[in-house]
Amino acid sequence: MANLYCTATNTGKGFFTHQDRNDFFLNGNGGDVWVVEDNSKGAAWINRVSGTTKTKVEAQAIVDGIISTNQTAWDALSEQEQTRIIRPEAHPLP
Repeated sequence: MANLYCTATNTGKGFFTHQDRNDFFLNGNGGDVWVVEDNSKGAAWINRVSGTTKTKVEAQAIVDGIISTNQTAWDALSEQEQTRIIRPEAHPLP
């Protein structure tokens, strides 16, 4: 399955619908980065939410930057605080 990558601000209710989820693959990542199935309905969704198309490399760099920032914040926590939450881990976009 080929994917499209974009940034778009989640505006809450109606940003994506149950029907959207049925029509195409949609996955949100940190930094308002969205992975959308490359089909006409996925592309229409990007337009509907005023998304900005990104390459996979650009989208991955945004996600990596956010994860890095969150890892730094986690590393600065006390040992007791670190036991309460899991350290953020890098993950490749599909």
